[in-house]
Amino acid sequence: MPPDATVEVIDIDITTLDVDAIVNAAHRGLSGGGGVDGAIHRAAGPRLVEASMKLAPCPTGSARITPGFGLKARFVIHAVGPIWRGGAQNEEALLAAAYRTSMRLAVDAGCRSIAFPAISCGVYGFPMEPGAAIAVRTVREELETSPGIARVIFAVRGPVAEAAFRTALAEGNA
Repeated sequence: MPPDATVEVIDIDITTLDVDAIVNAAHRGLSGGGGVDGAIHRAAGPRLVEASMKLAPCPTGSARITPGFGLKARFVIHAVGPIWRGGAQNEEALLAAAYRTSMRLAVDAGCRSIAFPAISCGVYGFPMEPGAAIAVRTVREELETSPGIARVIFAVRGPVAEAAFRTALAEGNA
């Protein structure tokens, strides 16, 4: 990982962060929903739905970028993670692809900071510990090859998610 890049875990509402981009754990239709997706859409305002739906559908493992509208963040990156189906449906690779695509969109947009939720680890049922490990590993790999991002925040909610992401960071010696 580049020496000037930082990766941190914070138990915080992602919609409150003053970063260049926040990542939305979105569904294929990009029209808002529950959990992180609903919170981001509510905080950003109705223009986010209009902008994101023009980019739909978004395949699983991919992402789209829109302005942040009413958020402090300049951009929202809508990443579609996999629904957990037991691990035999390429879920791990699709989750890594969602993080990788999000990082690349952020770099292309000139972002220096980005915040991620625990993509797919909520209502999509991806197990938290392997989800955190995939997230941290993929972000670290992208930091090595994608210049520009100096700060990554895993903005997770609750002690289980926070512990899983802190463990994943520690195991990689970040």
